Formats: sequence, structure tokens, C-alpha cells
Amino acid sequence: MKKIFLALVALTMSVCAFSQDYTIPVTNINRNGYPRILEDNRVEFRLRAGQASSVKVDIGGRQYDMQRTQDGFWTVTTAPQVPGYHYYSLIINGASVADPASRSFYGTSRWASAIEIPEAGMDVFEIHDVPHGQVRELNYFSKVTNSWRPLRVYTPASYEKGNKKYPVVYIHHGGGEDYRGWIEQGRTNIIMDNLIAEGKAVEMIVVSVDSNVPSGGGGGYSPGGMSGYRDELINNIIPFIEKTFRVKKGPENRAMCGLSMGGGQSFQIGLNEPGVFANVASFSSGMFGGINGSADVDLEAYVPGILTNPAKFNQEHKVFYLSCGEQDPRINYTRETAQKLQAAGVNVKFNSFPGDHEWQVWRKSFHEFSQMLFKK
Repeated sequence: MKKIFLALVALTMSVCAFSQDYTIPVTNINRNGYPRILEDNRVEFRLRAGQASSVKVDIGGRQYDMQRTQDGFWTVTTAPQVPGYHYYSLIINGASVADPASRSFYGTSRWASAIEIPEAGMDVFEIHDVPHGQVRELNYFSKVTNSWRPLRVYTPASYEKGNKKYPVVYIHHGGGEDYRGWIEQGRTNIIMDNLIAEGKAVEMIVVSVDSNVPSGGGGGYSPGGMSGYRDELINNIIPFIEKTFRVKKGPENRAMCGLSMGGGQSFQIGLNEPGVFANVASFSSGMFGGINGSADVDLEAYVPGILTNPAKFNQEHKVFYLSCGEQDPRINYTRETAQKLQAAGVNVKFNSFPGDHEWQVWRKSFHEFSQMLFKK
């Protein structure tokens, strides 16, 4: 352990002159020269770990052995990475750690480094010279957990300038993440600023919650498994937001959406509470299958009336949206679920995007879903 600690202390990144054949990721701290993205989306890593005997980089589901140079640095160049956001780790003498030369993000149930591979044509995820909203971090008291809990709230640029009231989206992270994910990794505030400036989305408040709440009984996406968080959302979070911010009330002015675990929560809770939410989206949820093989989901059991009374369902839900990455193991199950619902007469919109179970897919999903919301 002492050697590992010393290796971590010794980690430094070389600051290099910029050239035209590589770019420096925005996630690098103080614009350190490494890691760097080459023109073909390969990533070059270079670091000093003086007392280490083995150093690897784990990125994109693959580990790369780094080679030690005569000047004491360890280097490696990866295979080309697909555009989008990638967590990565350094493995030093067998210990997986975050890169101290890069920003860390809470994801995959731990703090990890990340790198952004730019995607052509998707500058909507980048900061533009437009009016910018604000992101606030607040704490509310939860009667479910008997503790203070955090959340983040995006308000559009116009919020500070008058007495207007706004509709609200309650957005949910995946397993192994928390309330920070949709703002930091998902860039939700940047997406909203750009869409609002372009006139493509209605001005809205977005609440990024921590939905890691113990279940009331049962497990998974069952009503019992969701009961703890359902109580948290409806009886604690929504009242807090409606007391603290100028918001429009009523189901037509609320939306619930989320990715992976949060997508399952949105499907199970949001669709069963038409008096609370008239707009629901599920991104890359595993509840339809694809995590541990196939799954024959009884949709009627999850959401009574969704198949047997689609007319009523459609009347109660203004926007219902499903999405998934095209390389995600969940894609076929999600697509088949959407087709089954559509065949039954349910008004559900479905889309898929290139990518696996990853943030670029979820950014695109929210980007599309948000443009459908709160339109008269």
C-alpha cells in the first residue's frame, strides 16, 4: 500500500505545447498536456508513477498496458474511441484510481476520471454565447430518510427578471450515480440554455434529484421496490420545489424522466401518477430486458390500463417517450416494448441513438424529449 500511495503522490502530467494534430480535453486540470485526443480519436496518456511496477489505463471497456520510458514516464496510445463521454481509470500496481490530472465525476458507484471525445454536429452540448441560466444546489429535509438531502435545480436565464412561473422537469440519474450526474456529466443546463435561445424548447425548470432511497418492500421496479422513492418524490421533493421556486402546478406542467435506473423509476412511478405527471420519459431502462438476458415484461401489471384502456392512458399523458442506445444490450427489448405499446394504441414516441449505455445517448435523449414538453 505504501508503494501505491507513493506512486499516486508522484503522478504528474507533462504540459506540452499545443499543435494541430491533437486536442486537450476540457476535463484536464489546468490544461495539462495529457491525456490528449489525437485526430483519429485515439487517446494518448503520459504520466509519471516513479515507484510503480505496473501501470494501465482502463477506458472504453478495455485495459491498455502502459510502457515505461527511459525518462521515467509511462505512456500508451489507445485505439480510437467513439465520440462522447467516457469514464476512465488508472490501474497502478493493481489499484484502480482516478487520474489526479483530470476532473473526477461521481459515476459507476465511485469517483472516476472522464474524457470527452467531441462529436461533429453536436455543439448543442457546448457552451454558446447565449443567455445562461443558473444551477443551484439546495438541501431539503426528507421525512422518508429522516435526513437532509441535496438536489440541484436549473432555472432559465429569465427566472431572475420577473415573476413568471415555469413548468418543471424532475430528472433522474442511473444506478451508481447521484443528483450531480445530469448537470455535470449530462450538461443539462447547457442543453437547456441553447435550446431556449434557439426557440426550440419552452423555458422550464429542471430538478436533478438523488433517487437513491431505500425501498419500502420488494425489489427492482415493482411497486414495493419503488414505494420509498415514490413517497420521497411526491411528498418531499415536489412540495419543496413548489414552495421554493415560482412553478406552474398541475400534471400538465410537470415531467418525470431518467436514465437506466432513473428510467425505470420514471416508467413505474411517473406513469402510475397521472394526477402528478402528464409527461414521462424513460431512457435506456433495463426493466424491459437486456441486463441479464431476456425479460417478458407484464406491462399491464406495471401500469394498469396501459394496454387495456389506451384511450384513457393517452388522455392522461401528453408526452410519453422511450429511447435507448443502438449498441446497448437493452435496445431490442426497448424497441419491442415501444412497438407493443404502439400496436395497442398507446401514443408513445421512441428513438434510438448511436452508442452503448452512455451519457452521449442520454444527452441526446433529453435534448429531444425536452423539445416536446409543455407545448400548447
